[in-house]
Amino acid sequence: MERRRFTLVAALAMSGCLAVACGDTGGGGGGAGGGGSAPAKPIIGVDYPRSDTDFWNSYISYVPKVAGELGMELKTTNSQNDIAKLTANVQTLMGQGMRSVVMAPQDTAAVAPTLQQLEAKKIPAVLVDTRPDTGNAFMVVRADNRAYGEKACHFLGEKLQGKGKVVMLQGDLASINGRDRTEAFNECMKQNHPGVKVFGEATKWDGAVAAQKLSTILTANPDVKGVYMQSSFALAGTLQLLRQRGLLVPPDDPKHVFVVSNDGIPQELKEIAAGNIDATVSQPADLYARYALTYAKAAAEGKTFQPGETDHDSTIVQVRPGLLEDQLSAPLVTADGGTYGGIPSVKHDDKSLWGNNLR
Repeated sequence: MERRRFTLVAALAMSGCLAVACGDTGGGGGGAGGGGSAPAKPIIGVDYPRSDTDFWNSYISYVPKVAGELGMELKTTNSQNDIAKLTANVQTLMGQGMRSVVMAPQDTAAVAPTLQQLEAKKIPAVLVDTRPDTGNAFMVVRADNRAYGEKACHFLGEKLQGKGKVVMLQGDLASINGRDRTEAFNECMKQNHPGVKVFGEATKWDGAVAAQKLSTILTANPDVKGVYMQSSFALAGTLQLLRQRGLLVPPDDPKHVFVVSNDGIPQELKEIAAGNIDATVSQPADLYARYALTYAKAAAEGKTFQPGETDHDSTIVQVRPGLLEDQLSAPLVTADGGTYGGIPSVKHDDKSLWGNNLR
């Protein structure tokens, strides 16, 4: 079970040194006891990717709180899931004297020119949640998205006893997150549960599209017994459809359709407790904000990092030359806290989950 190390996090926030092989490449700077006025707060630019989902609204709520703790000044924009707006927003932030920028591009291919421009200006970029298909960044703060698909696969495979039909409501295949979750889920099912038929439906992270496609599949295949939602964007529409069709019944009812989501928002945890959905993978909105800003501050201070274990229960991996990724933990969450396919889960009411700690 993942446990937060709050005292350690506080120490890291002060030092900016998250990995064992962390070094300072900055040119000196003032030592202790030098007197004079306090140094100016670094200006960090943050582009919020969207504000139409509970997950990203939670992330947005954490950012200013963490910035205050870390002693930085924020300049923020919101690109509303539009790569053209993201490009324009970064131009705006560059004109406001930012020392580094945090962003979460939803189109991971089209962000390459923006990353190239930042690199040319020597402005470090920290990416949250998504990894660029090409281009460099100071750090990517992200959970292992392939593990999301694998955890959902093992849970549903066991619940369906290796046979039946499952609908996978994909995100957007223009995003590496959508591709990672989709490929991992399909590969895991093929290898471990070949008797399960998977209907993959791309939705572009759009709840209305997800509901329409799920309705079509359920009409043609009323014997569907599982749904994997790659994000909580599809939660409301999925529950409404199951309710309309008389399928929103307790897990011990033979008509129950097993539902796994991704995000770990409070509503998902409530629906697990109510028996309406069965599991989610808790994507750490709180830690995304904390470590994205911690790395952004470290970049502004000239620090560097190397692959290896961190002091916050994650691993920095080198994706390719010029791109490191800090892979944060994202636990499977269930009603019983059991183990599925060898993967331990966290019980839905566990206080270590960020979705249980929102104020």
